[in-house]
Amino acid sequence: MDTALPEIKVVMPRRIGDVRGFFSEVWNAREFASIGINVTFVQDNHVRNPLKGTLRGLHFQIPPVAQGKLVRVTRGAIFDVAIDIRRGSPTFGRHAAAVLTADNWYQLWIPPGFAHGYCTLEDDTEVQYKATDFYSPSHDRGIAWHDPVLMITWPATIETALVSERDRDLPPLAEQPDLFEYPCG
Repeated sequence: MDTALPEIKVVMPRRIGDVRGFFSEVWNAREFASIGINVTFVQDNHVRNPLKGTLRGLHFQIPPVAQGKLVRVTRGAIFDVAIDIRRGSPTFGRHAAAVLTADNWYQLWIPPGFAHGYCTLEDDTEVQYKATDFYSPSHDRGIAWHDPVLMITWPATIETALVSERDRDLPPLAEQPDLFEYPCG
């Protein structure tokens, strides 16, 4: 499915189900390459968010360990966002958003060069994502989730969002020195 940014893809893996439940192939390198997602994943992450309104992000890693992410929800629901942070890109500073739920089974592909964040829409939400590079604390960066220049309509406000101290103190986009150059690669 298309999004507001051509590089960000919403994918819905097929589910085959019956009275026993379902089977779904959530990653298949050949199938994803056929839609332009030709990557190798090196790490899987699983996040549990006990409360609705938990906001994580906007995060990214800088080269040489920039990460692409394939995000999905296995319990609950999130409002998921990707922001183009490639200086010189025609869509620099713009975002794409999608609601991912355990029921709709959508996945969001976010390539390197984009910041990522989400807000939980339900209590007890679990998010899983694959990453194309390993986590590196020294390359980990972020942008203020509530930066007004991003024009993101979050389902939580500054007063109601459950945000970590680190995410609360992230700089706005205009003050972020470690961004990507367009084109990336």
